[in-house]
Amino acid sequence: MQDRSQLLEKESSVAKISLIGAGSVVFARRLLQDIVCVPELSDSTVSLMDTDAERLALMGKFAEKLARDTGTNIKIETTANRRESLAGADYVLATIRVGDSYERDIEIPLKYGVDQSVGDTVGPGGVFKALRTAPVLMEICEDIEDLAPNALLLNYTNPMAIACWAIAEATDVPTIGLCHSVQHTTADLADYVGVSKDRVKGWVAGINHLAWFLRFEVDGKDAYPQLFEAMENPEIFSRDTVRFEVMKQFGYFVTESTRHMSEYTPYFRTNEATIDEFNLDQIRQDLKRRTTRVDDHYTQLLEDANTDRKLTAERSEE
Repeated sequence: MQDRSQLLEKESSVAKISLIGAGSVVFARRLLQDIVCVPELSDSTVSLMDTDAERLALMGKFAEKLARDTGTNIKIETTANRRESLAGADYVLATIRVGDSYERDIEIPLKYGVDQSVGDTVGPGGVFKALRTAPVLMEICEDIEDLAPNALLLNYTNPMAIACWAIAEATDVPTIGLCHSVQHTTADLADYVGVSKDRVKGWVAGINHLAWFLRFEVDGKDAYPQLFEAMENPEIFSRDTVRFEVMKQFGYFVTESTRHMSEYTPYFRTNEATIDEFNLDQIRQDLKRRTTRVDDHYTQLLEDANTDRKLTAERSEE
């Protein structure tokens, strides 16, 4: 095993980005596409690290083709050694999952009457996930403090609020928790009031995974009256039942989806009648299609990594 001095010798003057959990076929891919779209990072080194050798090899192959096809000089490295990946990093992206299990996180609480829709942020599922994940994040932060003391940690790992809280309490690593909920909700709100996304703006405040649109504007003017009017349309209301009901009661729209918000509060998943009223049983059924969705992303990644077609990249909303 390499010691600290050997690892630090690998530092260079260009930016080094360490992606821990690079086998993520959704987030890692999107982040790689974002990186190649930033001119200032065109000479950087991207170190991909994962414990799954098959996923890591596939993501490395895709990343090398993406960097080459988009005309950057980005150097791609792959390693199963976390310390090697972190050594000298300027930015660390964490997209890890630690022992996630639908049967453990969703079905065990359901057996005791706790109905969850996602189970990755709060409630029993969120606590289970935190107990598995926070210790690993602490280990990553210890390595950052040792090998990349000036690095900024960009965390995409859930449970977001608990994870960032734990990092802030136990380490000195500067950390930003990131999620696409604000971006996606902005697009949703534009759709609900019938305008293009480029015409809307919002001012959002709160904690990650539970923030509020304190202002929502179209062309610089308050658009909340339009949103309240749109809510009266049964078809629009049915597309976001929980968030519209929360807005009706509290006056503001939340950033988290109906799927998430329905388990963040004690109002919606308490009995079958309420679940039916807010059309939340469909959400519960959707959970069982998660594996299929991940498999679809994996199949697309496999195709793109091996195609003769030239890959292109656009900024994602991550």
